[in-house]
Amino acid sequence: MSTNSVYIVDGSRTPFLKARGRPGPFQASDLAVQSATPLLMRQPFEPEEFDEVIVGCVGPSADEVNIARVISLRIGCGDKVPAWTVQRNCASGMQSIDSAFSNILLGKSDLVLAGGAEAMSYSPVLYNRHMVNWLADMSRSKTPLQKIITITKLRPKFFAPVIGLLKGLTDP
Repeated sequence: MSTNSVYIVDGSRTPFLKARGRPGPFQASDLAVQSATPLLMRQPFEPEEFDEVIVGCVGPSADEVNIARVISLRIGCGDKVPAWTVQRNCASGMQSIDSAFSNILLGKSDLVLAGGAEAMSYSPVLYNRHMVNWLADMSRSKTPLQKIITITKLRPKFFAPVIGLLKGLTDP
């Protein structure tokens, strides 16, 4: 067993916001950067000194799939600090801290930025299976007649969205 000591040095968070409102102006990475920047200003080391950045996020947006990397670059860690994202429903932030703890305890890292980032307003909304199939048929339609025939097959039920977060919380 390792004799490395592991410490949580500091913490920071954004305030909770009202649920079910219209999406705010900030994505999860924006919120994380706004929380991490003052935290890093209080530290005696530079962001480039991290051995790794681990961020938990259940529903990153399409342009932030590896949100840890996005955050790491935006807070100034540079491109040499590895950053990776963990996803564990309802416990992603805690999983990032546990992963950081384990890596420090095992001697793989000495200094890790770990936390969670989420903007529930930006959880993915997906097309249902009917719409996905219709779009595939539409893209395969080559002639004007084929396109018209495909358009006539479009039904209102195709527009029913699939809420990505709810789908992700459903066990098979």
